[in-house]
Amino acid sequence: MISYTSGRSYNVFMRDFLSNGRNLLFRRQTNILSAAFVIMATYGVSHVVGLFKTRLLISYFFGSSARQLDVYYAAFVVPDTIFQLLVVGALSAAFIPTFTKFFNRDEKEAWYMTAMSINLVIGVLIVISALIFILARPIAHLIAPGFDSSQLATMVTLLRIMLGAQIFFGISGFLTSVIQTHHRFLVPALAPIVYNLGIIIGIVFLSPRFGIYGPAIGVVIGAFLHMLIQLPLALKLGFRIIPKLDFGHPGVREALRLMPPRVLALGTDQIEQFIAVTLASGLAPGSLSLLNAARLLYSIPASLFGATIGQAAFPSLSQSASLTDLTKFKSILANSFLQILFVALPISVLFIILRIPIVRIIFGSSTFPWEATLLTGKTLAVLAISAAFYAIMQLVIRGFYALHDTRTPLVIGIIAALFNTVFSVVAVYLLHWDLIGIALGISLTSIVETLLLLVLLYRRLGTRVEFKIVLIPIIKMLGISLITGIGLWLPMRFLDQFVFDTTRTISLITLSATTSIIGLGVYLFLSYLLKVEQLQDFIVLLKRVGQWKQILKSTSEPIPAESA
Repeated sequence: MISYTSGRSYNVFMRDFLSNGRNLLFRRQTNILSAAFVIMATYGVSHVVGLFKTRLLISYFFGSSARQLDVYYAAFVVPDTIFQLLVVGALSAAFIPTFTKFFNRDEKEAWYMTAMSINLVIGVLIVISALIFILARPIAHLIAPGFDSSQLATMVTLLRIMLGAQIFFGISGFLTSVIQTHHRFLVPALAPIVYNLGIIIGIVFLSPRFGIYGPAIGVVIGAFLHMLIQLPLALKLGFRIIPKLDFGHPGVREALRLMPPRVLALGTDQIEQFIAVTLASGLAPGSLSLLNAARLLYSIPASLFGATIGQAAFPSLSQSASLTDLTKFKSILANSFLQILFVALPISVLFIILRIPIVRIIFGSSTFPWEATLLTGKTLAVLAISAAFYAIMQLVIRGFYALHDTRTPLVIGIIAALFNTVFSVVAVYLLHWDLIGIALGISLTSIVETLLLLVLLYRRLGTRVEFKIVLIPIIKMLGISLITGIGLWLPMRFLDQFVFDTTRTISLITLSATTSIIGLGVYLFLSYLLKVEQLQDFIVLLKRVGQWKQILKSTSEPIPAESA
């Protein structure tokens, strides 16, 4: 009798658990704050997993195999470029607006258009991947001329292995778009986490046998998981696979018309990646690996705040951009801009001041020497100068796309790519700044590109009143961030000199945590004194952290114009 009751209770518990979990994954988030919270939380977890993945790569390969790790990162650029151009380019500027328009008129037709678009992109991916597979050796030599013959041979094999991930990414990218269009953000935000877990599986379980090819196989495993985790929800929403090609469908034609400017714009962004690989391949062993480690940290403000808030606001920006009166569009854009800046600035300052402790804590291992720590820290500091600009760029570009303007980001992207290429080449070959020169080129390019985009968007919207409203908070935040930097540096120096033995990991973590808390306290206190309005939004977000269940249950609250 007891066993029966226990078994029955267990079955009820499991049924309720699975039901609640399914509801949580499939639930709709219709306000920007709840959507941004979901994306931000899962992106945070994804970054932690990504940092752990990078630490594993460094601990496994950086020591005696630093060149091999460089080769891995160099090979990764090619399939990543394919994904960015064909999948991200097709989705962000072409597919999502077209799908939304068709879905509002005829849901069945929208799903048909989705299937045709996926089939088209997959077909193109297969053809391009086959060509790259055949031409892998000359491509590798072109990208990384500084590698020797052995390294190029390894790069060719790595490149061919990782090409297998692109089909899964092609399907997964469309699934992400249709799910987010339905205001479900949790499952797509979990996809990067399982992707990184796939690479970790390759490092831990396959590297002992296959060496550097283990992580490459892990990329394919991760891409498959990236697709698999999103498929059930997409099917539930109405997605169906239709084995047919229909290039004449109006939706497919419209998407094809919108694609070229976005693809070219992303192509200019990828030039930065190729320039970094080309220049770093001729530098000291491990240079490209150190640059990637620093860039992973540098991208945190952009991913956690720029991309998440911009991604959550994009559906609302797209809807409000279709209205004759752009007041709502301007309000969403201005408030999202200020909220990104409010959280990105202190993190940028934190990275600059605590660069060495952060690098030591995250990447420190027996295979990561002190010289590598110092160089990574310097690289991170140079990149962090532009971290807030890079975060804001994620929102501004989405603002142009919401206005159906893909050409302006393209033109500015071309200018930025030319600037980065010229500056980086001069910095490395003429000024001999090596890795720091590459990082400085990336940083200055982000600043220039963001400022140009902001000026052009401001002129297009004619937001003189809104600009004045935005300018005062910006000045306040910049001044507070400068004082926060001092508030971080002084206690760090004091604690390092007189309190903690930072040769020990626990002491290093304690110093970093204590200094960060002091710096954050200074930033929040000064924001309160100067009445920075975004502080209230930050407090609301902190309160809602403890109410995450209620946030995820936000199914009927509309997206207000002033939310971000």
